[in-house]
Amino acid sequence: MTAPVFVVERMPTGGEFVLDGPEGRHAVSVRRLEPGEEVVLTDGLGHWAEGVVRAAEGKDRLTVALHAVQEEPEPAPRITVVQALPKGDRGELAVETMTETGVDAIVPWQAARCITQWKGDRGAKALTKWRSTAREAGKQSRRVRFPEVAEAMTTKQVAALLAGADFAGVLHEDRDHDSTPLATAELPATGSIVLVVGPEGGVSPQELTAFAEAGARPYRLGRSVLRTSTAGTAATALLLGRTGRWG
Repeated sequence: MTAPVFVVERMPTGGEFVLDGPEGRHAVSVRRLEPGEEVVLTDGLGHWAEGVVRAAEGKDRLTVALHAVQEEPEPAPRITVVQALPKGDRGELAVETMTETGVDAIVPWQAARCITQWKGDRGAKALTKWRSTAREAGKQSRRVRFPEVAEAMTTKQVAALLAGADFAGVLHEDRDHDSTPLATAELPATGSIVLVVGPEGGVSPQELTAFAEAGARPYRLGRSVLRTSTAGTAATALLLGRTGRWG
């Protein structure tokens, strides 16, 4: 089994390091790590270092002998999923599974047909949950570069994001719509891929028009219609395989 990952705010330069606070408590009191076991420390931004536990003290202090800090290169192409806001806790489910799969960035989108509304304190709390979910899923899946979770965007802002991408697409389930299978789309080897996942009620005609004007064509995954909370994960897996990142 691969070594567990723990997050630090700033990467140490090497040598001996004391992991404390919530991460130290998790290592000592939950994982019950012992001297001689291996760990990985990361800042979640691509910097990481392997280490060996020297001592566990109290309930939240882990002394680690660290090797040299390394940096994981930026992935190419970069994959961003614009995720329409699902109902209930299905938003965190979408973030969790997309993170485990390997998405690079997630953009919450307040689509016209979204039942869920991010406003005021509720929106701030929801965004915090999404970011916390990405962090924990990143640790669980042994990632050292966690996905960025952006502030919620409007349709106009999403269109601007799509206009700047090397590949832009909208997952659209309408059988009568002139959509192309994502499995046969021509994808860039570098640069950025931005894919929009609509809400349960679908992407509105006005939104499709705005995205088309930004250069985003409609694509479909397959014959079955996936829920908004799972479509992004399926699409990410397909893109990772087709671009060679899962080679």
